[in-house]
Amino acid sequence: MTPLQENIQLAINQISEYLSKNNTVSSWQLKVMLHMSSSVLYLALGALYQQGKISLEADGINYHVTWGAKPAEAVAAPVALPENM
Repeated sequence: MTPLQENIQLAINQISEYLSKNNTVSSWQLKVMLHMSSSVLYLALGALYQQGKISLEADGINYHVTWGAKPAEAVAAPVALPENM
C-alpha cells in the first residue's frame, strides 16, 4: 500500500469513528478536527459515500456529512483502493 493509500485509509477510519459517535458534521469541521489535507479528506469522503456509509449534502463550499445513507439513495458495492494510485 502506498503512503497516500495509507493516509486515505487512516482518514476513512477516523471519519467513521467520529461520525459513528456524532452522526453529523460539516466537511470543514472534519478537516480542522482531524488535521487532514483537503485532498485526503475528500478522497476519504468519496470512498465512504461510494460504500453507502455516509450521505453528503452540499452547503456552499462545504458539505454536511451524515453517518448512514438516505433511504432513497442507491448503495454501490464497496470498492477497494487500487494498488497503483
